[in-house]
Amino acid sequence: MTTMALPQVEPAEQRTEHPHVIRVGGVPTLDGTRLPVRLVAQMYRAGDSVDDILHSYPHLSAAAVHDAISYYLDHRAELEEEIAAHRMEAALAQTGGQMDERGFITFPSTPVNG
Repeated sequence: MTTMALPQVEPAEQRTEHPHVIRVGGVPTLDGTRLPVRLVAQMYRAGDSVDDILHSYPHLSAAAVHDAISYYLDHRAELEEEIAAHRMEAALAQTGGQMDERGFITFPSTPVNG
């Protein structure tokens, strides 16, 4: 009798070396939240202080924000790729959407079957 190997499935949540950061579906996320580390990293890159970030996300602890920043600094290349992939330009290119001069986004029409 031959046995087939089952495909390896990534656990829904994986711990990281940072106590406040887990990977959810491969995305670095603050533990106990749905907040991707990339959002904290973007604020940090823009010059926001830990207090500024806590003001925007009052449910976070200072330790979690510091840990998210530390994770970003330890994994800068990975997070920079994730940030770039979530930019408006990337989303529009992926979906075929276009933004006009007023900031309105339109998408190509698709025929409706029916």
